Amino acid sequence: MQSLTKIKGFADLFEPESLVFRHLEETARAVFGRHGYQELRTPILERTELFQRSIGEETDVVQKEMYTFPDRKDRSLTLRPEATAGVMRAFIESGLHTREPVSRLFTTGPMFRYERPQKGRMRQFHQVNVECLGLDAPWVDAEIIAMLWSFLQALQLPGLRLEINSLGCPQCRPAYMETLHAFLATTSDADLCEDCARRRHKNPLRLLDCKAAGCRAIMQDAPKIADCGCPACQEHFAQVLALLQGVGIEPVVNHRLVRGLDYYTRTTFEVVSGDIGAQAAVAGGGRYDGLIRQLGGPDLPGIGFACGMERLALLAQAPAKPRPAFCMILPDPGLLPQAFPLVRQLRELGLPGDLGEPGKSFKSQMRAANRIQARFALILGPDEWTSRVVQCKNLGDGTQTPLSLDDIPALARHLTA
Repeated sequence: MQSLTKIKGFADLFEPESLVFRHLEETARAVFGRHGYQELRTPILERTELFQRSIGEETDVVQKEMYTFPDRKDRSLTLRPEATAGVMRAFIESGLHTREPVSRLFTTGPMFRYERPQKGRMRQFHQVNVECLGLDAPWVDAEIIAMLWSFLQALQLPGLRLEINSLGCPQCRPAYMETLHAFLATTSDADLCEDCARRRHKNPLRLLDCKAAGCRAIMQDAPKIADCGCPACQEHFAQVLALLQGVGIEPVVNHRLVRGLDYYTRTTFEVVSGDIGAQAAVAGGGRYDGLIRQLGGPDLPGIGFACGMERLALLAQAPAKPRPAFCMILPDPGLLPQAFPLVRQLRELGLPGDLGEPGKSFKSQMRAANRIQARFALILGPDEWTSRVVQCKNLGDGTQTPLSLDDIPALARHLTA
């Protein structure tokens, strides 16, 4: 019989890798909680139409990367390729906007895209996702970017660079699109990569951030979005930059930064690393003031970002795992019924500990205690049970102290001293 293996692009995470992911999630909850954000959990499976309407029909995500299939009633369903669309759907469906003027939400969990697996990019990947809904002021953009920076600083990640751009608004972007189309009219499809030859007619903004060398050379002289921005967009962007600089954050303005989703307006940003190879972006986001209305909700502004946890994990170090306070040692396995409730009592008092390997030789049990790096070995033999004591052996210095089994709190205090 052929052995069963995991699907290409999907990963099993054991410790210590799983500890890094837990550290990322716990740090996110702590930092975002201080800024008033609440955790939301959304389904990983949604109607395909949700992503077509939000991400954009002509994006690579919708065209080539989604896991889409019919259910038994022939309804088209998709494993979520990103989190924002599902959060918007939940926000609209729940009527959250009728109960609070501003919603600050964050989510964590797996996303799915059919891409070529490589370092920091899997077909099942995990994200931390943040959304602020209901405010359109420049300070909101600056605050959410500053919060992202605080999260990354709390993880003590080295060598990060914040890049930022403004994509304009529905009033001024059409003028830029005309200018961009005029610029692209001087090139032929043969000058572009296959993807850009397709995008130039329906989604030309994506040519600005193409990674192909030939396309980058062509787009180096492309007009800048900022040059076509209306006064309101220019003022908005200037205030965002000033507020960030006022708290010591110095973003790099990148006029080629557009990101890969159609719903972004005005402020867009990425955090990139020079230490993880070609997939350099570890976080990114932007403003999407028309998305909620586009999905059938009220006309409310929004801004958010996502962090790729696999890429953060390449840079992050998990905190040291706490050592077990004790490991039970039973020279006589017949004392297991007496040792079992003792171990449970100590765990109920908050002490991490191990029942050990009852039934094995004394030496094997002691080796097991050292292998798991327990601080103490609790030795309970027939003589100890008769005397109502347990021998507490410090596995660091070798000292051994008998302690009463009739005073479990005192035993616990000794194990944590």
